[in-house]
Amino acid sequence: MSQQRPTVLVTGATGQIGAETLRNLLLENAVTPVATVRSPAKAAALQAQGIRTVMLDFDREDTLLPALQGIDRAFLVTGYSVDMLRQSKVFLDAAKQAGVQHVVHLGACGGDDASIGHWAWHQLVERYIEWHGFSFTHLRPEAFMQNLLSYDGTRAVVNGVIRQYTGDARFSWVDGDDVAAVAAQALAWPQRHAGQTYRLGYDAKSYGEVAALMTALLGQPFRYEALSPDVFLEDMRAAGADMAYMNCVRDNFQRVAERRVPGIEATFDNFPTITGRAPVRWADFIRKHRDAFAY
Repeated sequence: MSQQRPTVLVTGATGQIGAETLRNLLLENAVTPVATVRSPAKAAALQAQGIRTVMLDFDREDTLLPALQGIDRAFLVTGYSVDMLRQSKVFLDAAKQAGVQHVVHLGACGGDDASIGHWAWHQLVERYIEWHGFSFTHLRPEAFMQNLLSYDGTRAVVNGVIRQYTGDARFSWVDGDDVAAVAAQALAWPQRHAGQTYRLGYDAKSYGEVAALMTALLGQPFRYEALSPDVFLEDMRAAGADMAYMNCVRDNFQRVAERRVPGIEATFDNFPTITGRAPVRWADFIRKHRDAFAY
């Protein structure tokens, strides 16, 4: 009799990283993925693809333990708010009670000495995972290339103008799809990735350099307009975003613009070893999303 495949719970399964991680896991024959949802409508769409779903809401603690029953491995993806600290804790407490063995956590940039608020929050979650005794893989993606498509529902490139807040500083980038590819590998093959902290950033560029590359590749003029981080903060306030989190992002932008984040340009060579292919770099990403940038 064949051994039952391990079950992998994917939180945030209808979001960008979670959905792509789920897609990658479906290509693996080693595991059975389980997608978390918060509504029957979202469950139906996934079930139509043959994907098992469970109801889980980070803000409803009564949904956690039932969703985690029978789960062997979990991908922890929280929202962009200070609530992520409480949400992560109660999720991990329930995961420990349910017998989950391996946790892959989607964190944030930086080395262990990071002091930018939301980066540090994610590192506190990492320590809590370790304290609980889980087998673990920590993912620390650098800046997402997808931020050039939109951020919190706000378009970043309009009529060839990139409006961002980091001056002329260069920093490291990663395609979110590549983050999902690493997550899927860590979930499918924990014996290869347990105990690892993977920093994920593969192309260092300023927004000005990105605009120049877009101009060269797409045949239309693009330019970068550097704005004050305070403009970002007011835009997020008007959008009703969580301001505790967005204040941290504003601080991040300010420090990057002032060149006060050591190692912000660092890139890494781990991706081919983890996935067996080269990472996406800016030229690849621009070509892949050319329709979104064209005007």
